[in-house]
Amino acid sequence: MVNNRSLLDTLNSTDRFARSIGAQLTEVREGYARAELTVEEHHLNGAGVCQGGVLYTLADLAFAAVANSHGTLTLGISNTITFLKSAKQGEHIVAECTEVLDHHRLPYCDMKITNQNGELLAAMTGLAYRMKKDFPFEGYK
Repeated sequence: MVNNRSLLDTLNSTDRFARSIGAQLTEVREGYARAELTVEEHHLNGAGVCQGGVLYTLADLAFAAVANSHGTLTLGISNTITFLKSAKQGEHIVAECTEVLDHHRLPYCDMKITNQNGELLAAMTGLAYRMKKDFPFEGYK
């Protein structure tokens, strides 16, 4: 399988759920990714704040980019998220993922989700599993 698109373009177009909520990768390089979205009314839960699943999905999109940035199909197998502050409608939220351990089979990453003021909304960790299958892409951006 040949993929002439960048990793950023590939994941932005193939992760249909992330795309459906407005999440988008804005930066990808080996071992680092950034995803962003603006909280809209349809993201709000019954308490009137951003649904935690939106924050999780945003961080998971960045995690997918980092985990797959080495060209091997890699799937998340364990994630832990801690919600620290609510996001509100109109806020621009950013998830940044950094690879902590580039293990040949079980890579490990840290993610931080912040708002436009740099306030920490949530922290997440992720463990992934590298399959024995290539995940081809042409560059990161």
